[in-house]
Amino acid sequence: MDQTPTALFDSYESDFRHIVDSIKEKLEASGTGEQRKAALRKVEIELDEADDIVSALEIEIQGIPQSIKSQYLSRLKQAKADLTRYKKLAKDVHSQQSRAELLARTGGGVTSDDPYGEQSDRARLLSGTQTLEDGSRRLMNTQRIALEAEEQGTDILRTLRGQRETIENARNTLQTADSNIDRASGTVKRMIRQMYKQRIILSAMTVFIILLVIVILYFRIIRR
Repeated sequence: MDQTPTALFDSYESDFRHIVDSIKEKLEASGTGEQRKAALRKVEIELDEADDIVSALEIEIQGIPQSIKSQYLSRLKQAKADLTRYKKLAKDVHSQQSRAELLARTGGGVTSDDPYGEQSDRARLLSGTQTLEDGSRRLMNTQRIALEAEEQGTDILRTLRGQRETIENARNTLQTADSNIDRASGTVKRMIRQMYKQRIILSAMTVFIILLVIVILYFRIIRR
């Protein structure tokens, strides 16, 4: 599976565009009766799927690097605008369908003595089967999103665990270095004290030699 930061965003966006095209095709298609109702019911299901995908896009965009994030924000904004537009269009089509059915009923539009006959039952059965298939596909898609989110969560936890270990190792290294510096500082201080002691000893020896020379000269020259 592609592990680039934008792979899942691109995949979700592709699914979104496919669903939007399907919604557009159904809303623009002509039809009446049960066939039209079935198409509008499927549009409602697909709008819910598109809404879920937009939510997934909002999650995925958080992990996109800042250097390229602006263009993906624009694409997310466009997806939201398209979803809002088709929701409104679907609502308008529903209203038109309801008005047409109302006019048909009030104007004596029912021409069959059995509006729930064999053909109507078959249409409802086909519509129910289609709805069930759409629900199953939506459930599978939701499950896929959940599994991918779980996988991402696992990767994030693994990364955080590695960063924690790195920080702990760095802290241990700093503590070791601090201990070494303390020992080195103690050694330097001892060396400095030793140097001062040697200087004092050398100074005392120098003074002693000078005094000794003076005493010798005194006894050799003056006492003679």
